[in-house]
Amino acid sequence: MKTTTIRFALLSLALLGSATVNAQSAGSWLVRASATNINPDVTSGDLSAPSLAGTKTDVGSSTRLGGGITYMYTDHLAVDLPLVLPFKHELTGDGAIAGVGKIGEVKALPMTVFAQYRFGEANAPFRPYVGAGPTYAKFFKERSTATLSALTGGTPANPTTLSVKSKLALSLQVGMSVALSDKWFVDAMVAKTFLKTRNTLSTGQTLDITLDPVSVSLAVGMRF
Repeated sequence: MKTTTIRFALLSLALLGSATVNAQSAGSWLVRASATNINPDVTSGDLSAPSLAGTKTDVGSSTRLGGGITYMYTDHLAVDLPLVLPFKHELTGDGAIAGVGKIGEVKALPMTVFAQYRFGEANAPFRPYVGAGPTYAKFFKERSTATLSALTGGTPANPTTLSVKSKLALSLQVGMSVALSDKWFVDAMVAKTFLKTRNTLSTGQTLDITLDPVSVSLAVGMRF
């Protein structure tokens, strides 16, 4: 009986050790739920003629719930797919029209795939990582305001509308994963996307803008 108990204890420890080693090892799937903030680092060009010289725009930040899926291809290499709800950003006047307030809004859905390298061993309680990959920034549901119409010659019957061009860009990320148990972990990530786009008004005027948003995400996840 005593021998059986010892064998059972040794087997249990072996299985526990195996589970710990496989925390983020090759073949693991990591699923997470997160809150993500996107804060554009805006450099605005000037609205093309006819317009007041130095007419620019700024873009506000936005926070949404989301998540993501990571597949550990090896103990160190992973493919990560962030998942988020569409962000809504306010457009405000800047430059020569700073202070006029909101001139429009747009929804944005960034679709990114990261190739990651995770440092440390698979069973390490703390694993920093870096990643890089393409982002397709889809802009939709653009809305203009009466303020923008007034600035560009629109009328209530024929208001000025705007569109934002969807673009492909490069994203870089740095993050860390902290194990809470063999299954559960918390994850924090910061990413930078190098994104330029063009706003086009129904008047034919255009404005080129560099967004270069910084994304910050905090998540809780589980390993499968």
